Amino acid sequence: LLSEELLKLALFMRERYFCTVFDAVKAMLPAGFWFDSSGRQKTHDKTREMAKLTVSPEEAQQISETKKRSAPRQAEVLELLSCFEILPTQDLLHFTKSDRNVLHRLAELEVIELFHQEVLRRPDPGKCSSQALPDLSVEQFAVLDHLQNQIHQAQPGVSLLSGVTGSGKTQIYAYLIDMILHSGGGVILLVPEIALTPQMLTLFSSWFGNNVAVLHSGLSAGERYDEWKRIKRGEAHLVIGTRSAVFAPIENLSLVIVDEEQEDSYASESNPRYQAKEVARFRCYQNHAALILGSATPDLKSRYAADIGKYDFIQLKSRYNAKPLPVVHVVDMKQELMHGNATNLSTPLREAILNRIEKGEQSILFLNRRGTSKLVTCSSCGYIYRCPHCSVSMTWHANRRRMICHYCGTSRMLDLHCPDCGGEIRFLGAGTQLLETELHESFPGIEVLRVDADTVSPVGSHRVLFDRFVEERIPLMIGTQMVAKGLNFENVTLVGVISADQSLYLNDFRAGEKTFALLTQVIGRAGRSNKSGEAFVQTFTPENEIIRLAAAQDYESFYLRELDMRRIQNAPPFYDWVSLSAVGHDEQQLLHSLKNCKENLALRLPKECIVQMLGPIPMSVVKVKDRYRYRILICCRMNKEIRLVLSALLVSCSQDKRMRDITFYIENEPVP
Repeated sequence: LLSEELLKLALFMRERYFCTVFDAVKAMLPAGFWFDSSGRQKTHDKTREMAKLTVSPEEAQQISETKKRSAPRQAEVLELLSCFEILPTQDLLHFTKSDRNVLHRLAELEVIELFHQEVLRRPDPGKCSSQALPDLSVEQFAVLDHLQNQIHQAQPGVSLLSGVTGSGKTQIYAYLIDMILHSGGGVILLVPEIALTPQMLTLFSSWFGNNVAVLHSGLSAGERYDEWKRIKRGEAHLVIGTRSAVFAPIENLSLVIVDEEQEDSYASESNPRYQAKEVARFRCYQNHAALILGSATPDLKSRYAADIGKYDFIQLKSRYNAKPLPVVHVVDMKQELMHGNATNLSTPLREAILNRIEKGEQSILFLNRRGTSKLVTCSSCGYIYRCPHCSVSMTWHANRRRMICHYCGTSRMLDLHCPDCGGEIRFLGAGTQLLETELHESFPGIEVLRVDADTVSPVGSHRVLFDRFVEERIPLMIGTQMVAKGLNFENVTLVGVISADQSLYLNDFRAGEKTFALLTQVIGRAGRSNKSGEAFVQTFTPENEIIRLAAAQDYESFYLRELDMRRIQNAPPFYDWVSLSAVGHDEQQLLHSLKNCKENLALRLPKECIVQMLGPIPMSVVKVKDRYRYRILICCRMNKEIRLVLSALLVSCSQDKRMRDITFYIENEPVP
């Protein structure tokens, strides 16, 4: 199943991500190849029985004539097969009203042959018709020429393609892919969200037809199994998918493209905790292939690597259609409150939405929180409804009339009065459901489409919702970050960011970078066609420099500012941050074990290595599903000696009987 190249990759992952070879191989192969407890393979090849003539159609017609009286059913079967020569037995029996005995008798007479044919379970590519590659602008041609020269080098290395939103990076990808496919090579195109996969699959299928395969977790087990087989057999040379598609068994790999490369979703949060960009870089090096990282807001580490010459750096400075970037208005929500507007829609944004509705244009509103209200509390005693199994408050979902924990799924009914003092219940913080309600009140009779985890849970529902938005020209779409990036809607001319401050103050050294990228991406959804775009960013801190720079779409100034902050913090890209994390039911045992680990590390680490350790410290959500989560944060310049010490410590912890109830793992650049 695995080539020599992929086996080498498994060994690389073992060293890099502190996992076993088994963990790495399990991540590479679809679930369909694995076996259940009884020893049966989880997914099998899908087949259908076929009937095929073993004689000529003319001879079959003659035999049919002779059997019309003695065996009329056999005659009908032969007459139908004489027209098609081969048919599924299910269809044959249905249209002739025959039974299987008729088919078996004809097979005994050696007039027909019964056999099983493989049926591939393939994801629907959507409504796509074959079309030529799009025309490129002068700037795009210059970038394409540069990248083609880079690809043709003996060891192409990594290229960082930075372009403003709507600059046409996808069209450049298409021309590069076309060049590789014509030369007999294979390509992997990674996207950060499952929501983006249907649109990309439809678009690239219209250019490259059945030469496209798709891999992501939203597919059924059978679909992933069959798509993997198509790639392995060389029936598809372009693979589109989320981070797991980086393991596609594509032959003669010549190019890997990572679109929206700044996204956290390329880092796995389960074992093995791999980073898809690093895996792609290793595969490209092994295959002498090119790696292209594309983004309007490159990851700070990638941009710094380009600065110091490790990556090739190319820029697209203008939009594909020569249109200006959207006009951005920063709205001070404190002023809105002072003027008596306590809703989530500022007056300027409400007026802009009404204007777009009258023009027949569409708007997208972005709020990165689902549900109705984030916090349910008592106005008298301050009681807060918290999840009994996690250290977070429960979110009120008005449409279900229940409070739900977004970490473990626990739900409960809401009390009429405070369970502690009998006081009045208050709802604080807005989610997409509350925003939807406010929009219906502000614009009665206007349809609103909501896209979040509560509306897109069924497989393939992303495409259904986005297709409806385009085809029915629904005036308003609200959603979480799945509507913030990569999507291209020609009739969208207005974007509203409801709570721009929301991600600014997270317990994460990358909070500013994430906020800047998210705001820039969502603003870029407006005005991507011939109509001008406009965006409203609602915030309680309009003077915040990150919000100001995002509104101005000034990535370079943000990059220089953030780089200075990272240098002061000894944070990546200047130092490596690694965490040794522990998860268990007994909080005190967890803390005691991590303290021992910290002492062992201090003794084992080479004296010449400059290493700083902090902890044990709690994670941002310290308890999930009744299990506590703590970590030791390690700041160093990672090398082979430190990796060996960390690996040895991880093995000793897993073998220590006193720690049998604790799960330990090591994570590069840990997410809070």
